[in-house]
Amino acid sequence: MTQTASTAGRKPLAVPTQVALAGVFAALIAVCSMLPPVPVGGFGVPITLQTFAVMLTGLILGARLGFLSVGLYVVVGLVGLPVFSGFNAGFGVLAGPSGGYLLAFPFAAALAGALSSLVLKRGQAAAARRQTGTGRMGFGWWALVWLSAMIGSFVFVHPMGIGGMMLALDLDLPTAIGADMVFWPGDVIKNVLATAVAATVIRAFPALALRRF
Repeated sequence: MTQTASTAGRKPLAVPTQVALAGVFAALIAVCSMLPPVPVGGFGVPITLQTFAVMLTGLILGARLGFLSVGLYVVVGLVGLPVFSGFNAGFGVLAGPSGGYLLAFPFAAALAGALSSLVLKRGQAAAARRQTGTGRMGFGWWALVWLSAMIGSFVFVHPMGIGGMMLALDLDLPTAIGADMVFWPGDVIKNVLATAVAATVIRAFPALALRRF
């Protein structure tokens, strides 16, 4: 009986469900982007809740669907709907100081989703062996999920953001790194919040973590 339930839980989500989830999380990112930004540093890149929503999308949906959902958000903004920070839209945003960050979002969500999928599957398997239930992972496993989000941030978001500022503002590398470091503490906090929300969702729907693809 346990094996049958586990096998069923690993079946991919139905295509209509995938489409619905991608749309819902793309809309979530848009809502977080439209909340009032916090200007910092004087380089035209504000602090927003975009990265919180992007990482939450990757942690909950996994690599492929997370990439598609965040990619949908980016494409919708580029074609003209004002879903970017400050109600901006269009390809001209890519030439601005935030362009590199924006392009990094789908890849960061995919990497966070891929790494967290490995952690969640192993953590749930360990929890099941301890007979604590498929959603009852310990703090150490969720710390690894948070680390997955941090790796996504520091592999894609910050390097591509630095590169975008260098191109858009003609900054040298040390100056661009200094401008980017303003966002590091906030990213740590936002990834903690994203992990906490993801933990709540996955505990409520434990099969979701097994249906990554």
